Amino acid sequence: MARHLVIGNGKILMNLDRNCYIRDIYYPFVGQLNHVGGQYCRFGLWVGGQFSWLEDPEWQFKLSYVADSLVTNVIARNDRLGVELHMNDGIHQRESIYIKRILVRNLGTEARECRLFFHHDLMIDGSEVGDTAAYYPENHTLFHYKRSSYFMFNGFSDEGGMMQYTTGIKRFQSAEGTWRDAEDGSLMGNSIAQGSVDSTISFRTVVPPGGDQTVYYWMSIGKNLEEVKSLNQYVQDSHPEKLLSRIVIYWNHWLQRAKQNLGDLPAEVVNLYRLSLLIVRTQTDERGAIIAANDTDILQYNRDHYSYMWPRDGALIADAMSAAGFQSVIAPFFHFCAQALSPDGYLFHKYNPDGTVGSSWHPYIVQGSRRLPIQEDETALVLFALWKDYTRHQVIELPQALYNNLIRKGALFLSQYIEHALSLPKPSYDLWEERYGIWTYTASSVYGGLMAAAFFTELFGDYERSDHLRNTAEGIKQGILKHLWDEEAGRFARGLIQKDNRWVKDMTLESSLFAVWEFGVLPVEDERVVKTMHAIRDGLTVKTHVGGVARYTNDYYFQQSGDIENVPGNPWVICTLWVANFEIESARSLADLAAPRKTLEWVVRTALSSGALPEQLHPNDGSPLSVAPLTWSHATYVQAVTRYAEKYAELSKASEGADTGPVVE
Repeated sequence: MARHLVIGNGKILMNLDRNCYIRDIYYPFVGQLNHVGGQYCRFGLWVGGQFSWLEDPEWQFKLSYVADSLVTNVIARNDRLGVELHMNDGIHQRESIYIKRILVRNLGTEARECRLFFHHDLMIDGSEVGDTAAYYPENHTLFHYKRSSYFMFNGFSDEGGMMQYTTGIKRFQSAEGTWRDAEDGSLMGNSIAQGSVDSTISFRTVVPPGGDQTVYYWMSIGKNLEEVKSLNQYVQDSHPEKLLSRIVIYWNHWLQRAKQNLGDLPAEVVNLYRLSLLIVRTQTDERGAIIAANDTDILQYNRDHYSYMWPRDGALIADAMSAAGFQSVIAPFFHFCAQALSPDGYLFHKYNPDGTVGSSWHPYIVQGSRRLPIQEDETALVLFALWKDYTRHQVIELPQALYNNLIRKGALFLSQYIEHALSLPKPSYDLWEERYGIWTYTASSVYGGLMAAAFFTELFGDYERSDHLRNTAEGIKQGILKHLWDEEAGRFARGLIQKDNRWVKDMTLESSLFAVWEFGVLPVEDERVVKTMHAIRDGLTVKTHVGGVARYTNDYYFQQSGDIENVPGNPWVICTLWVANFEIESARSLADLAAPRKTLEWVVRTALSSGALPEQLHPNDGSPLSVAPLTWSHATYVQAVTRYAEKYAELSKASEGADTGPVVE
C-alpha cells in the first residue's frame, strides 16, 4: 500500500505506483474528486510478437525524480524482451496537463518494432456510472467525460500520432476492460462506449539495434471539450519535450528559497529534505487545504481515506514549511481555516479540500451526555503556527486580515472552553482521534494557541484582551504542572480520563508528550521535560533491527506484533523525529548532534525507493504500513532538518568564538 511517485501543481495531483501506473487523479481540488479511485491505468509494451504489462514481475525498476523537481526519472528494464524504458512524468506547473516521455532502448542486435499501449480506467467524479469514452476525429485523440470533467489523451512517436485506439466496457458482467484487447498487439477500434467504460490507445516505433526512440503521451484535463482541445493543441504547438524541461526549471527555481547551508548533513539527507519540500507542495491545494495523504489503497480497510485536511496536521505542516522559507505556499491555509471556523470559534474534526466539513467518527452524544465532537488542539495549533510564521517572516498583512475572524474568535473559544476546577481545557478527543479526555498534548497546544493569540492582540494594541489571554494561558500551565505531572513515575501523564465521576491519570507512555516543550509550556532543559523525553526514548523505541519510536505503549493501529515489551507499537516517522527534535534543541555542543543526525539518516533508509515517506513501518521488516506518502512525515522531516541546520550553525559559531579567545602574551 503506497504511492511511490506523486506529481502535481496545486490543482491536480496524480499518484503513480511502483509499476508507474496512474492510480489516482485528483482534480480540480488536490484530494477531492478522484477520477481513477485506485484502479489501474496500465502501461504495456508489445515487442516482436511478445507483450508485457509493466506489472509483470520480470520488469525491474529504478524509481526517482529528476533532481530538485517534480518530474519523475524512472528506468524499467525487461531482459526477456530485451528492452529498457527511460520514463519521465510531469504535470505542467500552471496548466491542467500531464505529460509522459518514454525513451525505448533496444538491448538487442536487430531492429525491432515496438508498440506502446496506454490504458485509461477512469471513474470520473469518483463513480463509474454514466461515463463516456469516445474517439474524437477532429484532432485524432481519445477522450473521456462526465458532466464538467473532461480528459483528452494524445501523443506521438517518430511515426506519427496514435496508431490504434478502442473503447469498451469494464468490470461489468464478464467484461474485464479494453486492456485485454491490447495483449495481442492490436486494438479493435471501437469508437465510443458509455457507462462503466475504459479505453486504450497505442503508438508504434521501430528501434534500431542498440539504439533508442522516444514516444510522448499526454493528458489534458478541463471543464468542457473546448478546454481540453485547447490544452491538447498547446502541447502540440509547444512540444512536450520543451514543456517537460520547463517543468523541471520551474521547480528548480521554486526550491531556491530553501535553506542551502545544512551543516554536516550527508547528501542523501539533504536530497530527501529537498524532495520532501516538493512532496508537501503536491499535497497542498492552491486554495489552502493541506491534505494528510492521498493513497487510496487505505480504502480497503474502512471505506474512507486520508484525503482530508485535518487542521492539526495542516498547522504543523504549515509551521514546518514556514520555517523552511515557504511562507507564501502556506498562507492560504490560514485563510482556509478562517473560512472554516465554526460560529462558536472552533474547527471541526476534518475538512474536505473545498472547505466543507469532512466525515467524522466523533459523536455528539455518548450515554446520554452531550459532547463537542472536536479535537481542541486543531483550533489551538492554527493560532500557534500563525504566530510562529509571523515571528519568522514579519508579514503583518496576513494576521491583520485574519484578526477578527480567526484570531479573536479562536482565542475566545479556547479561553472559555475550560474545566475550571482543574484549570485545564475541557475534555476533547486526543490527537490520534481515539479517546476522549483531557490530554497533556491538547492542554499544551491550547497553552501555545492562547499565548499566540495574546501576542497578536498585543501586536494590534488590544492590551486588555492580551492580558486576559496571557493569564488564561498561565492558568492552564499551572493546571498541567499540578494535574498532569506524575512525581512517582517521573514524567508527564498522557492525560486525565473520567472514572466514577472523578479524574484519573492515564499513565500510558505516549510520544506526543513532547508537546510540553514544543508548544512552550516548559523550556526544553526543564528537568521534567528531560525525564519525560528520556522515558519516551527508552520506553517507546522499537527493539528490532528496524528501530524507530512508536506512538504509545500497545498501539493497536495496524499492530503487527504482540511482543509489547520489545515492540510497543509500529515505528512512526513523526514520533521518531519528535525525539530527534528534542535532541537537537537540547544540544550544547556539535557532538550532541550525532544522535539526531543518525535519526535523519534512519528516515532516509525508511523511505520508499522513490523517496516517499510512509506513516509507519512494519517493526520486523521495515516495509511501509498505512499510507505513503504521508504529508505529516515529510513535513516533520523538513522541520527536523531545518532545526538541525540552525542548531549546527549556532553551535559552530559558538565553537569558533571559543577557539578565538583573547591571546595572552
